[in-house]
Amino acid sequence: MRNACVIFVLCLGVLAMTTSCTRTSEKEEAAVDNPLLAEFDTPFGVPPFEQIKDEHYRPAFQEAMARHNQEIDAIANNPEGPTFENTVAALAESGLLLEQVSNLFDNMSGAHITDEMKLIEEELAPVRTKHGLDINLNPGLFQRVKDVYEQKDSLDLTREQSMLLDKTYKNFVRGGANLSEDKKARFREINEELSLLSVKFGQNVLNDTNAFEMLLDSEDDLAGLPQSLVTGYAEAAQSKGHEGKWRITLHKPSFIPFLIYSEQRDLREKVFTAFANVGNNDNEFDNKAIASKTAALRMERANLLGYKTHAAFILEDNMAKEAGNVYDLLMQVWKPALARAKQEVKDMQAMIATEGGDFKLQPWDWWHYAEKVKMAKYDLDDQAIRPYFKLENVRAGMFDVANKLFGITFTEIADIPRYLDEVQAFEVKEADGTHVGVLYTDYYPRESKRGGAWMNAYRKQYKQNGTDIRPVIANHGNFSKPTGGQPALISYDEALTMFHEFGHALHGLLSDCTYRPLSGTSVPRDFVELPSQIMEHWASHPDVIKSYALHYETGEPIPDELLEKIKNAGHFNQGFATVEYLASCFLDMDWHVLSEPKEHETGAFEKASMDKLGLITEIIPRWRSTYFQHIFSGAYSSGYYSYIWAEVLDSDAFEAFKETSLFDQETAASLRKNILAAGGTDDPMAMYLRFRGAEPKIDPLLKKRGLK
Repeated sequence: MRNACVIFVLCLGVLAMTTSCTRTSEKEEAAVDNPLLAEFDTPFGVPPFEQIKDEHYRPAFQEAMARHNQEIDAIANNPEGPTFENTVAALAESGLLLEQVSNLFDNMSGAHITDEMKLIEEELAPVRTKHGLDINLNPGLFQRVKDVYEQKDSLDLTREQSMLLDKTYKNFVRGGANLSEDKKARFREINEELSLLSVKFGQNVLNDTNAFEMLLDSEDDLAGLPQSLVTGYAEAAQSKGHEGKWRITLHKPSFIPFLIYSEQRDLREKVFTAFANVGNNDNEFDNKAIASKTAALRMERANLLGYKTHAAFILEDNMAKEAGNVYDLLMQVWKPALARAKQEVKDMQAMIATEGGDFKLQPWDWWHYAEKVKMAKYDLDDQAIRPYFKLENVRAGMFDVANKLFGITFTEIADIPRYLDEVQAFEVKEADGTHVGVLYTDYYPRESKRGGAWMNAYRKQYKQNGTDIRPVIANHGNFSKPTGGQPALISYDEALTMFHEFGHALHGLLSDCTYRPLSGTSVPRDFVELPSQIMEHWASHPDVIKSYALHYETGEPIPDELLEKIKNAGHFNQGFATVEYLASCFLDMDWHVLSEPKEHETGAFEKASMDKLGLITEIIPRWRSTYFQHIFSGAYSSGYYSYIWAEVLDSDAFEAFKETSLFDQETAASLRKNILAAGGTDDPMAMYLRFRGAEPKIDPLLKKRGLK
């Protein structure tokens, strides 16, 4: 283990080490002045965002890792024999300072990254990976964990302690602890290279996304666009110094509405093609080689650990257990979804013919003609709905749902550190006023923010010396911004996404666990989406919609006529939505069931994957390989199927409320106790059975999507 006096010097991404202690005083002085290394003296212990500067991150990581190493040394070299408390629990409780630094840096890297942070991210990726490997591959530490694990049956452990012991032991084994020395060396090399590739992939997606803009300078180019969009595009252009023009970017609130409403087919093709080729432009941000190299290295790593494929390695820890189960589920949904999508193509092709067009529907036409078919079939116009979906009202609606289900309240905190003015914070309390946690919301797109929507934690819930440390949670989105003096009027789909991420937030906020490694969302990947997706059922329920869908000018609730149209159109375009998602699930699995650690030409590999499925040419995967951040720079490799797996769970779980009532208190209490509060303290199916009383069935999912 590394001596406490070792100083780390970062230079060009390489960690240089010196055993000199001459700079210790400088280091200690820097630590004193570094807000990341102190206990946060802020309301509820939230991060002091305004005090933290980019130059604080490097020394903070260095010091936090050094302190973590001291903690690990103390555990590994404890002269007392290994016990659950002095080894497994001590290990779970170690690294608190490093987690504080890491959570802040990683969260800000996604939400508001700077150019300097991009450099730091690349420099620290192998350093942080090496730090984790040093712990996983520490033979003395592993031996102590193994000794405790082998005594498991004779120990009087709680369910949570037993799960922690299982996970700790398995994490060491899966982290290479049982490998021979030569294999450990290669294992290290692979992990350090993968950490760099992951960072580079994500940065390339962000940079290539930001590199594109389509400037319009003629009003003819605005044909079909609602005035609210025209105003928004003009403001976007003006913000970049393009007076008198209109600017469309590859952020979804910008280009998706353009695809829906623009009558200029050549412009739709231009922006769609740019989106479909993010990371695939043979420029400095190209991700083709990175994707292929990543898959090959993961395959080699799996082989080192004794697994045939990377998917086998990942799925062992998930509910699915093996790739065959994933493919079986996906195919059950794929066949009816593809049949529905083909019918949708016929409907749109007929619409094109009605308008006098003689061209074949292409992917850049889908959004446009789907909207026209929806108008023709259901008389439902997205622009007629948006005035009822003011972002603040939607948020108030989801807070109200949580209150009715669990009795918790949300009160905005004005005087609290934030990293941007548009970010808001809320204190969450129990019905009796007990503090639950803090929720930050950050909903608008910007160039410093990655795409999509997500939840993360600045501080997880855990218990320390009998004290319940409450969490600090954040929800992020890239939703439609306020434009033209109007508030943020979001789409119905964006409203569902808000509720979805709020479900993740509740999973973090309502956690009631002892150990950090098990708390909150620390559950198998194909179980973590259950709390998020079940919230979408309330978001779309007519009784709930009427409570939050209030016209932004009049305050009147959405009319029954519009609600009926939304309901009637509920299954519209589900062929497309399901097929484009499932195509990405299959693509993820195909990359990770490869049984030879060799690289492939990314474009050819993706085409073969989709051809095998019979994907129609009018649809592309929701995430193509070169911008598939979930699997190449996120934690969803061999796991993107999790959303559909969890949809089986959430559709079945919501039936419990249909069988009782929308806000049945007994059912809600069971959901909170057995799912939301339990974190990863037990096997997920055991937790689900305690809530539902039976294993889930797929029928509710197929009915929900209109595929049965």
